[in-house]
Amino acid sequence: MAAPAPMEAEVMKTVVVVGVDESEHSEYALEWTLHRFFCDASQGSFKLVVVHAKPSPASFVGFDGPGSADMLPFIDADLWKVAEMVVEKARKLCLANSVSALVEVVEGDARNVLCNAAEKHQADMLVVGSHGYGAIKRALLGSVSDYCAHHAHCTVVIVKKPKQNQCKCV
Repeated sequence: MAAPAPMEAEVMKTVVVVGVDESEHSEYALEWTLHRFFCDASQGSFKLVVVHAKPSPASFVGFDGPGSADMLPFIDADLWKVAEMVVEKARKLCLANSVSALVEVVEGDARNVLCNAAEKHQADMLVVGSHGYGAIKRALLGSVSDYCAHHAHCTVVIVKKPKQNQCKCV
């Protein structure tokens, strides 16, 4: 019996997961990722996964008022419209940079969705934008980037968008 032909070593790609929402901060984080890791020379060694966390409609409605459950389908429809807008913008940005990306919409809290996506795709890196909240706003709203930095099982890069009036002297 003949020995099986040796298989070519499969090239392992670095998996980068980028979290996107409707903010300019996440758009900048995606642009930053595309320009740093998916330039022409290195594009073949990276795999891009773009993830949008669609909030649950129940997170917007209190169930203690009369008729509040009737609002869920309308809120959910609006949340899906936002999700489609966000992922379409991400797709166009990737296409403009000649990058093929897997784009996903997952319902749930962004913190959990992004950490789970990084684990599901065996990501080497999770990239999130920083909204630049101060300590009080971060305490009230919670920080997705802070949570991911502490709970994701991969490297987490938090991208800050430069201020408009910041000098880029060389």
